[in-house]
Amino acid sequence: MKTEDIKRKRFAIAVLLLITVLWGGTFPLNKTALDHTSPFVFVALRFLLASIIIYPFFKDGLKGLSKEAYKDGLIVAFWFFAGFMTQTIGLKFTTASKSAFITGTFVIFTPIFQTIIEKRPPPLSNIIGIVIVTAGILLMSSTGDNIGAVISELGRNFNFGDFMTLLCAISFGIYIVYLDIVSKKHNFKFVTFSQLFFTGIVALVLFPVMDYTGLEKAELEINNTVLIALGYTVIFATLINLTLQTIYQKEVSPTKAAIIYSFEPIFASLLAFIILGEIMTIFGIAGAIIIFCGLIFSETVRFDWKRKEY
Repeated sequence: MKTEDIKRKRFAIAVLLLITVLWGGTFPLNKTALDHTSPFVFVALRFLLASIIIYPFFKDGLKGLSKEAYKDGLIVAFWFFAGFMTQTIGLKFTTASKSAFITGTFVIFTPIFQTIIEKRPPPLSNIIGIVIVTAGILLMSSTGDNIGAVISELGRNFNFGDFMTLLCAISFGIYIVYLDIVSKKHNFKFVTFSQLFFTGIVALVLFPVMDYTGLEKAELEINNTVLIALGYTVIFATLINLTLQTIYQKEVSPTKAAIIYSFEPIFASLLAFIILGEIMTIFGIAGAIIIFCGLIFSETVRFDWKRKEY
């Protein structure tokens, strides 16, 4: 690999890590904001506001698009929204620890879909890194002083919420792979805007449906807590993050990106400690260290299934 390619890849990894930091900041803010508004209403506002703000800057990338571009944009946007939708529904019916662990299994599904969709099996070193990261996610999802609590709870009480959260992990795994494909083919402005607009519009259409069916009562209380959370998620976690992700994720494989994104719960826990005073357990600290080791292993160890590393 050329020196310029190595530098570009390392810069992309640094950017993706920054993205996980900004995503982690949404946890403590959204946690307090959702006491005053329902999740689907919040999602609709977040992505519609982001679409309105970004449109004047990205509109030149939305002209003269082919049918293939619209198709690819719709595919990426659908899986992006599907991850948010199933996670939101699942959270209503399962515990936070189970949701955190099941959602984190997208790091397992990503290499599977990378192999199926792109016909590009991940390097063996990445697979080992995924195993290490998954162990770290399990530790971070554990509560109390019994690491078997989450596994035991999953085995005994796998419910509708757990199933929806599993669909969330699958959706994000597919999304990461398709973003890798589509972002290499089309203007990043179009790919970014299509995800924002589609998610905002569909959430706007669905939240009254959710309210009618009783899955989620539509609520919105405008106050400083909600406005601060909206401001942060719209600007940093949505506009900046999604644009950077669309531009730089293509510099690494989907599997490597999934490993990097697994750092989100670490930063979320750290910021929750700073902002909300939540204390991370000894298992959480150990899990964070293990996740970090998984990333270092996948980035520094170079061996594969008798094929060239990429």
